[in-house]
Amino acid sequence: MVKRTSFEGDACPIARSLEAIGDWWSLLIIREALFGLRRFGEFQSKLGMAKNILAARLRALVDHGILETAPASDGSAYSEYVLTPKGRGTFPILVALRQWSEAFDDHPEEIATLLVDREKGRPVRKLELRAEDGRLLAPDDTALKPRRSSKMVGRSRSS
Repeated sequence: MVKRTSFEGDACPIARSLEAIGDWWSLLIIREALFGLRRFGEFQSKLGMAKNILAARLRALVDHGILETAPASDGSAYSEYVLTPKGRGTFPILVALRQWSEAFDDHPEEIATLLVDREKGRPVRKLELRAEDGRLLAPDDTALKPRRSSKMVGRSRSS
């Protein structure tokens, strides 16, 4: 297996995020954890992943503080994987990816589910990026500005 480049310590926050959650298996594991899966076998069954790949991804997500292991909630000898606050913080990222796919997928009619508000049963509104004063922002309305205490470390521009 080819060793991929590490972005740990990169100056770019996007690259740093990709270090923790940047492969598709990790994002799919997090998706399933957000919807309640907790056990190795549940993840393996739902995602159809090879056990060695699943074990490696779960270990990496634990190492990055996205999941933690806990005793099984049913009192059995098994362990479960539970999202940490950092892991639950990925929810808007997954919603943004989902909404991007719904908007630009070549075959959106093949998407099997809708994300709805559990209480009202209505579709979730599209995510928006807003300025502090509430204005809707587009990419051209934003810029990158160095932090005062920023150490210019890493290989990439500060994206």
